[in-house]
Amino acid sequence: MTTNVLRNELPPPLPPSHQDGGSSNNSNNSSSNSSNRDDNANANASNSSAVWNHLAGFVVGVASGVTKLLVGHPWDVIKVRMQSDGQRFGGPWNCLRQTISQESVRALYKGASTPLLGWTLMDSVMLGTLVNSRLLIKQHILNDDPDLPLLFHHHAAAGLAAGITVSFVATPIELVKVKLQTQYARFGEGYIGPVECARRLVARYGPFKGLYTGLVGTMAMRGFLSVYWSSYEWYLSMLRKSFPNMSDTAATFYAGGVAASTYWTVVFPVDLVKNKYMALASPIGDDAAPQQKKITLRSVARHVYATEGWRGFFRGFTPAFIRAFPTNASAVFVFNLFGGFASTSS
Repeated sequence: MTTNVLRNELPPPLPPSHQDGGSSNNSNNSSSNSSNRDDNANANASNSSAVWNHLAGFVVGVASGVTKLLVGHPWDVIKVRMQSDGQRFGGPWNCLRQTISQESVRALYKGASTPLLGWTLMDSVMLGTLVNSRLLIKQHILNDDPDLPLLFHHHAAAGLAAGITVSFVATPIELVKVKLQTQYARFGEGYIGPVECARRLVARYGPFKGLYTGLVGTMAMRGFLSVYWSSYEWYLSMLRKSFPNMSDTAATFYAGGVAASTYWTVVFPVDLVKNKYMALASPIGDDAAPQQKKITLRSVARHVYATEGWRGFFRGFTPAFIRAFPTNASAVFVFNLFGGFASTSS
């Protein structure tokens, strides 16, 4: 096993040129100066590498977020619609057909401008926190011992820290996205876009309640990134043991996809309650009727169970599961391609 951090190895400094002739003292001074230059160059290279290790996750997360949007957003629209108002449709494929026939193909990218910025920002924060959490664990728990690799529970802890941290960025982005995705109107009708939607939320409920409705649910849902990153490492180690000739690129692609499928299988009921709560808890619109009873995450979960049973918690699971593998496998592939995503498992 090797340490699971982002690496960008710098080439060693070029050896100094040798000069012919000169006195022995000059030769010794030249040798001493060359040695000092070598030490300084190596120190600079080491410092640059350390700085990159801390920043790489934030930088490369941008590419990962853009990839997720392009590959996965249409299925995310179907997933959210099935979760928030699934009884309106006969199933995910019926939802897809109705969305396209009634609102055009462009409806599959409703709310896309929000995650275009949002997913790049969220992946930047999430992956940056993940990498730095691993570095902290390596430094302060394992004392930078090269013979002590990060274990699966270390990756789970780093994933949990990343999930909790990114929730503060994700909540307003996902709230606006859910509001836009669950308005059933053709383009040009309803909310003009994410800025207007956010403005109306703030005007009606204030900045915190308006933009952070569902924060607790988002933290609960994103906390399951501990499952994603620990299972990713386990799948990666199994692939490398079972297929020793498989390239790192292929291994990270498949491990990322299967880990995403595992993650969504486990977290989906939490995500459903969170999205349904976001869609219902803060209605916007000039004629939004006042709610007779306060909506909570618990009341939403109870309502789902009372009306649909346990199956209700998996409404919309099919598009989420279909979306999970290609979206996240592609994101990890891009992360590896641009950032050199190294794994701990071997």
